[in-house]
Amino acid sequence: MTSYHCPVDGTRSAITALTWCCPVCRGPWDLDFTPARGVAANALAGRADSLWRYKEFLPLDTSAISLGEGRTPLVPLTDTVSAKLDFLMPTLSFKDRGAVMLGELARRLGPDRVVADSSGNAGTSFAAYCARAGLPCTVYVPEGTSAKKTEQIRAHGARLVTVPGGREATARAARAAADEPGVFYASHVFNPYFLHGTKTYAYELWEDLGGRLPEALAVPVGNGTLLLGVALAVAELRALGLITDRPRLIAVQAEAVSPLAAAFRAGADDLLPVGAGDLLRDGEGGADGLLPDGGTVPGGDVGAGGVPGPGGGAGAGGVRGAGGNAAGGAGGVEPATLAEGIAIPRPPRARQILAAVRESGGTFLTVPEDGIREAQRDLAARGLFVETTGVACWAAVRAGGDAVRGEVVVPLCGSGLKTGMAASA
Repeated sequence: MTSYHCPVDGTRSAITALTWCCPVCRGPWDLDFTPARGVAANALAGRADSLWRYKEFLPLDTSAISLGEGRTPLVPLTDTVSAKLDFLMPTLSFKDRGAVMLGELARRLGPDRVVADSSGNAGTSFAAYCARAGLPCTVYVPEGTSAKKTEQIRAHGARLVTVPGGREATARAARAAADEPGVFYASHVFNPYFLHGTKTYAYELWEDLGGRLPEALAVPVGNGTLLLGVALAVAELRALGLITDRPRLIAVQAEAVSPLAAAFRAGADDLLPVGAGDLLRDGEGGADGLLPDGGTVPGGDVGAGGVPGPGGGAGAGGVRGAGGNAAGGAGGVEPATLAEGIAIPRPPRARQILAAVRESGGTFLTVPEDGIREAQRDLAARGLFVETTGVACWAAVRAGGDAVRGEVVVPLCGSGLKTGMAASA
């Protein structure tokens, strides 16, 4: 029977339990699940035009609350770059892929209520699917969340709780509520069912490209739920013998909040200690950023008046290579970025994200705020109205460079209706 297991210490839990994290280490769960064999891309014709057409590859094979999510268009942007329009989902973001999976699981378990925390898009998805399932839902969001997102959450009948502070404070508040009896924590970070929903992004590409994947997949990364879903799909497709080549994963973060990029460039397996990113950013120690333990981070970006280390300076179009910025604000304060959906200073699945990118032969890129503004305007001029977080990958890829060589697909993750156009600096 499918069950949760902890990738750190091996602890297991039944799916029917409402235990939202490993009780030993308090880390996220993974899922014991192996897709069925014998399904090829040409066997899918005539099936439902939604992500549920991949039912043999999913831990839940049907949903009573589906809104027809999935099967979003793939359109060319250049000769080598295509965009998958995931902002054309029922609630206008890619989060519907995972939210429908968690919503269906919650419906089957029948909790007293559902709680979720979000920077906006996951909250709107959970609110919609809980409304569809007839489940009471409370969504915690950080202060400063886009007004259109909070309006959408309320419109679906969810109770909205605004938490002073940033994304980390919001998660803590939701997790405290999740520990109460009878509560299902619809965590897109801790519950692996969400990742098994987002992995359908890659399954759709595999089908649309005739049973293959592109050379590289650019993915915006905050908590890493899309990137880890993609990595999961790639691993499954290879294990099933349905693909042989593994695409490079290009993980994109906002320069202002780039803890994973800093850890990647440092060669670390996990996030750097709090404050290490500030040393990288401020340039203490010259061309190499100093770590608190006296070690160095080769190529750390330095602040104004310093000299960038190798690979730490800005690339074409202002895109920085991995490690070119900070691991978060001093003392845990979250720096402001237009890309609110990926402004995560301490992602719980950091080790898995870093490992997935390295195993794929990929890298991290970071983008400045002006690059985000320019990318949003550029996409709008091409007929695509995308929110600021959703344009981060295009901001990175359009700048070019060796990291984005070959055939690349970028996700346009959320509709511009959720945030509007970014104001000029």
